[in-house]
Amino acid sequence: MLLNLSEVLTSEGMQVRREIPLEMTCFENGQGSFGILEKSPVVFVFANAGKGKAKVEGSARLSFLAGCSRCLAEVPLSLELAFDRMVVSRVVGTEDEEADDLSFMDGSYLDVEAFIHNEILVNWPMKILCKDDCRGLCPVCGQNLNLGECGCDTFVPDPRMAVIQDIFKNKEV
Repeated sequence: MLLNLSEVLTSEGMQVRREIPLEMTCFENGQGSFGILEKSPVVFVFANAGKGKAKVEGSARLSFLAGCSRCLAEVPLSLELAFDRMVVSRVVGTEDEEADDLSFMDGSYLDVEAFIHNEILVNWPMKILCKDDCRGLCPVCGQNLNLGECGCDTFVPDPRMAVIQDIFKNKEV
């Protein structure tokens, strides 16, 4: 959805509050595609910050279904987005160092979906866990260790000790 900001960008001291319904149904990043379970309307406050510039503040609440990074179980993930950015109209044509990334501006129009996608990407957690003490999967058989032990031998010898182990194997022969 494109939102026309020409009035805010050209009128000194103008401030506008808008509540925009989010049309996005899923979020895609390098880790996969995550369906949006719940979403609140995006609340924006646009304030003129000079010729062709606007300060964008706002918030949104989203809920996703994601996989645990250790055991791959489905986990609900809630994100509270709160943003405070400076946008510059490309019509002005100046290189403004104060302006944040302009990929969501098309002339004097703000691409709401691209803007929110960027905010989700910035706020996406590095690791999603089903619980803080998640034990993950067995490296041998792949069983979820949160559900119980599998009985596999998971001993991994220290590779620095391999030479010494070879000496002991040769003496036993």
